[in-house]
Amino acid sequence: MSFIKPKITHPGLPRNDIGLSIRDYEGALSTLCAGCGHDSISTAIMQAYFELSLEPHRVAKVSGIGCSSKTPTYFLGGAHGFNSVHGRMPSIATGANAGNRELQYIGVSGDGDSLSIGLGQFAHAIRRNINMIYLIENNGVYGLTKGQFSASADKGSTAKKGEANPYSPIDPVLLAISLGCTFVGRGFSGDKAHLVPLIKSAITHSGFALLDIISPCVTFNDHEGSTKSYAHTRAHMRETVYADFTSQHEEIVSQVSPGEYKKITMHDGSQVGFKRVDEQYDPTDRLAALTYIEEHRAKGEVVTGLLYLEESTSDMHDTLGTSKQAMSTLPYEKLNPGAKALERIQNRWR
Repeated sequence: MSFIKPKITHPGLPRNDIGLSIRDYEGALSTLCAGCGHDSISTAIMQAYFELSLEPHRVAKVSGIGCSSKTPTYFLGGAHGFNSVHGRMPSIATGANAGNRELQYIGVSGDGDSLSIGLGQFAHAIRRNINMIYLIENNGVYGLTKGQFSASADKGSTAKKGEANPYSPIDPVLLAISLGCTFVGRGFSGDKAHLVPLIKSAITHSGFALLDIISPCVTFNDHEGSTKSYAHTRAHMRETVYADFTSQHEEIVSQVSPGEYKKITMHDGSQVGFKRVDEQYDPTDRLAALTYIEEHRAKGEVVTGLLYLEESTSDMHDTLGTSKQAMSTLPYEKLNPGAKALERIQNRWR
């Protein structure tokens, strides 16, 4: 069940470049548990789209089954939406993207939806490099079915009733990088300041952008012994590269020495502080990124930030050479090749 929010907007609310307030990016009232990390992610998504000045009706939201897959109802109420079956969201996103490349796609999934029943579909969406942002709201449990361990639960972590998980986890970040994903990041629902620029960067990336977001389940997985709790994530979170997002403008050039902190004036007059981070970490080096993440996971640390980025990439439409015009707007004469063309195609398989 969802509840419609009263449409009351304070006249003093800030407006973005297309004249919309943050209220225009909201959805229905959430019915998730109070304090659920998923609601914080929904708030960050709304903030990211608001700051990018993207029109909600130009966005398509897709999801599967689970607590996470309910959340598209709670943001961008004016967007297109499709709630699919368990683990099958990538197929829906692929078909929709093939039919209408003019929309911006966001898929919301969970660790169970993507890493168990939907693992095969998740892998092939990466392989095809579908132009979309794919969020995994990762809490390590099946919240809708009372807290069983999911495939992302760390070995040795304990359930609410005390039993320990005997299995090694599937790490979506390591899996995505090894499969050739062109944008990989990890965030924490309790750190909005870090999460919003990550989401904005993922939205503007051309190709498949994965964000694995640790999102504690306050009902079944926020206790001592859980490695997906608020307390554990805050204590063990390690940011790799300071991530911020700047829209395309004339280049601002400044030199910042290793270890130096410097404030740079941006195009809008605001100032951004930069600090040179560990020069040994390169988010464009696939093998180095895999090694770095594994090393810190062995220490029990949660690595966050922009973990891998392929700077030059081709999405599904580039690979297949599809029509620049959305298939949904092509006239019937172009969509129907005719009997002779169909016969030629069939003859190839005889």
